[in-house]
Amino acid sequence: MSELADFNEEAGVEATHGLKMYGFNVLVRPKEVEEKTAGGVILPDMHKDKLSYSVTEGELIAVSPVAFGYETWPEGTVLPQIGDVVTFSKYVGSEVEGNDGIKYRVMEDKEIIAVRTR
Repeated sequence: MSELADFNEEAGVEATHGLKMYGFNVLVRPKEVEEKTAGGVILPDMHKDKLSYSVTEGELIAVSPVAFGYETWPEGTVLPQIGDVVTFSKYVGSEVEGNDGIKYRVMEDKEIIAVRTR
């Protein structure tokens, strides 16, 4: 779906991450890992690193021109849009750092298992 891939250019927003997706890949910014618990206990770095690998939610940042282009979608299916909060399996995809210094995950579109409704 090329209209998804061109979202940033059409909106006049320059992508600061500097990453372009190919194939059926999408770019997700994982949800930040909490620095401390709800009770105020500061988490050690080792524990935060462990939690960062188990994050299963993030914001859909960019998609390739062919992502979500399968012909077998049931009629009426609403496909994920850039800006949606998506859920994905633990440990899926590859971690990459964008030009903006933020760590993202590149994964195949089929790895997204749910979209949080607005």
